Amino acid sequence: MSTFRFALLAASIGAPLWAAAEEVRLRSPDGSVVVSGQLTHFDGDFYRLETIYGPMTLDAARVACHGTSCPDPAEFAPEIRLSGPPALGALLMPALIEGYAARIGHAAERVIADDRHFTYVLTDGTSGHPSIRFRFRLTGSDEAFADLLAGEADIALSAREIRRSEVALAREAGLGTLDAPGRSRVLALDGIVAITGAGNPVRQITLRDLARVFSGEIVSWAALGGPDVPIGLHLAEEETAVTQSFGARILGRYGAAPASEIVRHSSLAGLTDAISQDPAAIGITAFSETGSAQIMSLVGPCGFPSVPGPQTLKTEDYPLTAPLFAYLPAKRLPRPGRDFLEYVQSPQADLVVRRAGFVDQRLETIPLDRQGLRIANAVREAGDGIGLSDLRAMVERLFGAERLTVTFRFEEGSSELDAQSRSNVPLLASLIRRGNFDGSSILFAGFSDGIGNVEQNRRLSQRRAEAVRDAVLGDVSAQGVTVETAGFGEALPMACDAVEWGQRINRRVEVWVR
Repeated sequence: MSTFRFALLAASIGAPLWAAAEEVRLRSPDGSVVVSGQLTHFDGDFYRLETIYGPMTLDAARVACHGTSCPDPAEFAPEIRLSGPPALGALLMPALIEGYAARIGHAAERVIADDRHFTYVLTDGTSGHPSIRFRFRLTGSDEAFADLLAGEADIALSAREIRRSEVALAREAGLGTLDAPGRSRVLALDGIVAITGAGNPVRQITLRDLARVFSGEIVSWAALGGPDVPIGLHLAEEETAVTQSFGARILGRYGAAPASEIVRHSSLAGLTDAISQDPAAIGITAFSETGSAQIMSLVGPCGFPSVPGPQTLKTEDYPLTAPLFAYLPAKRLPRPGRDFLEYVQSPQADLVVRRAGFVDQRLETIPLDRQGLRIANAVREAGDGIGLSDLRAMVERLFGAERLTVTFRFEEGSSELDAQSRSNVPLLASLIRRGNFDGSSILFAGFSDGIGNVEQNRRLSQRRAEAVRDAVLGDVSAQGVTVETAGFGEALPMACDAVEWGQRINRRVEVWVR
């Protein structure tokens, strides 16, 4: 029997279908293995053939291809098809591709087909040969998932988390479980924010009032503490991700329908420009698109302000954080595509993300002495079961430590981590693995909402802290790090428990380092 080994891979190669009607023959150097069949895929590393024995995948480095339909490995450039909304497809991803090309010494050329289709061709600076092609189709998040399901995209770019119905359809289509770990990447962070024109004295609003405003129930700024002038309503077109998310997360939550008087805009930039010039206007846009408009804070009935900003988006302390995703089916991407995805998770990509106007995932630290408002709110809003001794014990445990901007929160009504937190698991694990915290002490601090029994909440927060610790460490060696957990229950609320979003914000696991 030949000692030559070839791989029969379970997952198909994520390259385009090879347009070959004639058979090819793959032959090992010593001639002991010869496989014939129709070439269906080639990604630069592997051939995939349909043979009389079924589909077979062979390492291109171990065989030579013979036949008129054989590609030239030296000239071949794999192709990756991406579909998604303009914020990702026309802005963020091109910036990351150009940053990646510069880092590996390749040239990046953008070839425009029409308003919705373009291609980035990366060319080796030494050989002058193309190394990979990124083909873009600008759509919306809904269409991006539809393209993925139809086999018309290799990566779906989305400004929202995948829906359960889409997860089920993808599984039926053989694309794997798209909400499982490893099937998605958070490329950057953004947020859904309310903006007004400069000079408007109303600087904050509750989520319920936001729904009442955009449903037409509140029509004057006087009802919000401002002047008695009509409120001008502005939203982007219905198919945009920001508008869809606002409809689901705010209007839908309060059973409201959008008012007929809303002015619609074809772009978020156009919406922001209109708001900036009208102090009586209010609009919903992305944090990355606020321009010179005035950003409104969100507030609950007990007065906790939640201000959108880079740190509050990273920690998810702002309730309308909106991660930007890349979803990948269970198919093998070409090696240059895998290298690119590693780059987008690297520290070098963080600067590119910030320059593009989005929030990166680089970890920052927040010293305890910069969190006086949080501590003051904790004292003011502490429940009947939380005494001064509990607060003193918590502060003593955190004293001298710094909070990391990586925070872990949970899906609504579930003990499962939410999408942004699932992305935070490998992010923190990789930093521990690389020794970034050697010689330090890491504390996973669990917190709960104030609903229910105080002692039960404390135990629940302890269990959540331990679960997050276990998820992060996994098989990571943390010999140079002291790792601890603590459950503080409802001792440090971030928002009002009187509203659902406040309860969700309060249920979290923070990470502190000293």
